[in-house]
Amino acid sequence: MTAVLSLASISKRYGAVQALDGVDFHVSTGEVVALVGDNGAGKSTLIKIMAGVAQPDSGLIEFENRPAVIHRPHDATRLGIATVYQDLALCDNLDVVSNLFLGREILRRGALRPLRIANRVQMSRRGRDLLRRLRVEIPDVRVPVAALSGGQRQAIAIARSLLGNPKVVLLDEPTAALGVTQTAQVLELIKELKSQGHGVVVISHNLSDVFDVADRISVLRMGRNAGEFVAESSTSAQIVAAITGVSGEHARNGRETGVRP
Repeated sequence: MTAVLSLASISKRYGAVQALDGVDFHVSTGEVVALVGDNGAGKSTLIKIMAGVAQPDSGLIEFENRPAVIHRPHDATRLGIATVYQDLALCDNLDVVSNLFLGREILRRGALRPLRIANRVQMSRRGRDLLRRLRVEIPDVRVPVAALSGGQRQAIAIARSLLGNPKVVLLDEPTAALGVTQTAQVLELIKELKSQGHGVVVISHNLSDVFDVADRISVLRMGRNAGEFVAESSTSAQIVAAITGVSGEHARNGRETGVRP
């Protein structure tokens, strides 16, 4: 597979803290890459650099084999990189369709266009089509987001990120604080994103979820690359050992990190 987004020798410092030190990372079309590591390993900083929220001090970013400069989130969006953060940024007082098109409303044409009135009929139709394509089950796009389950809310946030037809989707802890059923729904959605050709990057502390959806697992430790693993031929003990830098029984049990093997 050809890398759609790749980062080489990425370094980032915040004052006295070296958050990233020469990190390499890539994701290909139709691939799910899990980014794992202990707290403070540099995962969030790397995601922020890919999303345009932070800029690296040094290193090279390429998108579709061409050098790319991502100075702000708009640059990432323009390239084809969408990000879904852990807080989801949904408006509970608005319905599903309003959240899907928030900031991207389809306006009514003709004499009413100068008034910037949203075309709710067309937005509802496109919203239902998008959710159907992703196999997301929502009772009605006119239901307030506040009435949805955690898994459905996560699905709405992911669906919203796809309106710009991105080639890479970054997911920050997509199953955090979800129950078993809701987690299964989100994991199935991630697999659906892969099947539709999106490159997907998932930050997660839950190794069970990681092994369920990931093709590759990239481990960061103390701001550096600590290993890259093919999921189907690796074990949770190997991943925990890479995360902690500790081998043996401690790594197999995952006792030193709080990571769930």
